[in-house]
Amino acid sequence: MNDRAPIQPTSQQTKSDGAAASTDAGVDPEPPQSALSVDVVMDDADWLAFGDADAAVQSAAQALATHPNIIAGSAEAVIALSSDDEVARLNGTYRHKPKPTNVLSFPAADTPNRAADDPRVLGDIILARETILAEAAEQGTPVRHHLQHLVIHGLLHLLGYDHETEPDAERMEALEITVLSRLGIANPYEGDLEPNGIAQGPKQSLS
Repeated sequence: MNDRAPIQPTSQQTKSDGAAASTDAGVDPEPPQSALSVDVVMDDADWLAFGDADAAVQSAAQALATHPNIIAGSAEAVIALSSDDEVARLNGTYRHKPKPTNVLSFPAADTPNRAADDPRVLGDIILARETILAEAAEQGTPVRHHLQHLVIHGLLHLLGYDHETEPDAERMEALEITVLSRLGIANPYEGDLEPNGIAQGPKQSLS
């Protein structure tokens, strides 16, 4: 998974269709109401391998949003289902690393004059379809579960979490593990931790 990118791009994608559908383990439950509104946009049409990717993204986002003490007040984010080519372009433009990565997070700038009843804009998340599929196959993880892990990871970056130090990484990973368990997804960090907090072993998810 990537670090946070410093600049929020302008979303130019088309909205995806979003209705509940079959998952790797069955049917996603109706997500509970929360303070987080997520706009899922389709930047690459070939996401059929994930089933209903929109429903998977929404379920992951709401599982995080309904976790205690995660979001104060209302908030909104954009999550783009994109491709390796687009993520490589954005990664080169904003992080000077012109190669694909599984997820990019672009936190929005602070808005100190935001009205009290306006939602907080968290920013944008861009997901790379081909990289996610390849990682899931390498890890032996259901593609939908890996997608949902990346959504949670990216949203935590938008909320200010990071994994630059071992304590920060352990804090972030513990939250991810807890939220994923609410979705019936096993702990993706099954190996030992290196000093930077990256899990090693067959379920390695971070890069």
